[in-house]
Amino acid sequence: MNAIRRAALLAAAAALFPLLAACSPAGEAPQDKTAAASASGLTVSNARLVLAPVAGNPAAVYFDLSYNGAPGVSLTGVDVEGAGMTMIHDYAEEAGKMRMVMTDAVPLAAGTPVNFAPGGLHVMAMDPGSELKPGSIAKVTLTLSDETKVSIEAPVRAAGDER
Repeated sequence: MNAIRRAALLAAAAALFPLLAACSPAGEAPQDKTAAASASGLTVSNARLVLAPVAGNPAAVYFDLSYNGAPGVSLTGVDVEGAGMTMIHDYAEEAGKMRMVMTDAVPLAAGTPVNFAPGGLHVMAMDPGSELKPGSIAKVTLTLSDETKVSIEAPVRAAGDER
């Protein structure tokens, strides 16, 4: 491979790395069970927003859900105050490769925990504002298919902090 082609590939990889870093698997997340919110059978705990290594790139939001409510309910949206649009992502295998895909709804079932964690389900918060900085608190609102809304506070962590 010639030097120009190699340099172009390295530059492209370097430009994409910050976007992938927020979604990539990492070590086990710390278990902060003190910040839990409950409504209509939904309990949210261990919430955190992790900033990307490059300011302005998408942040990732992780949390744990447990549900003990009516059947047929799904998580249909997540909003992060101080960020642009949000998307719920998961990973799926396509053509023998794992890739990130957007999902519209996450089914909830009584007694079945759902974990939003690095390398699995997660929320991408696009265009995080300057008020979302390490050590601050992000207001995160989860919306269910039955129109229930649950708001929680998620500590904001720097890219290198534990997820």
